[in-house]
Amino acid sequence: MYLPRAFAETDLALLDALIERDAFVTLVTVGDDGLPFASQLPVIYRRSGGEVVLEGHWARPDPQWRHAGQALAIVHGPHAYVSASWYPDKQQAGRVPTWNYAAAHLQGRLQVFDDEARLAALVSELSDLHEARVGSDWRFDAGSDDERRKLRGVVGFRLVAERIELKAKLGQNHPQANMRAVAERLQRQGGREAEVAAMMSARLRDAHDG
Repeated sequence: MYLPRAFAETDLALLDALIERDAFVTLVTVGDDGLPFASQLPVIYRRSGGEVVLEGHWARPDPQWRHAGQALAIVHGPHAYVSASWYPDKQQAGRVPTWNYAAAHLQGRLQVFDDEARLAALVSELSDLHEARVGSDWRFDAGSDDERRKLRGVVGFRLVAERIELKAKLGQNHPQANMRAVAERLQRQGGREAEVAAMMSARLRDAHDG
């Protein structure tokens, strides 16, 4: 990841927040043909201090589960277009448009598994998490022969992060007046733009308190 010092983060609380917002990653590997391969997958996230683990599964026909070696999991945060016209110093500083966002890259070696008990526990945890988020109550029934047979159609993975890069590009390289003006414009738009505005406003408060 291109990571200018102004946007580099070290506090894993940002990673916690990004995963809590959207536990759905892009997993990138390299196949035997030397070409990159990507899958979009929901994950279970676990962190104990500085140790970070992701767990999830592929559909068995997905060839990615056969890729050995290092993998990259991309965690996507909120993002928003920023117009140069929003900066108070746009004319004297010759500002140009940009994009503000937060993201994380986790690199590590994939551990693949397909034993029934472990897959059942993973599928149960994933469904419990996401069913609760949508206010529903479907549950994986480990006592059902039919549901257990369906586990043969998936392959699980575990990724222990060996390297974590966190980036929050929120206008920290601009004067605070620019950050405030952009945050106000994004807040009025709502949606993911308002999420970026909230992150920018939090940085401004931290800078003021500090």
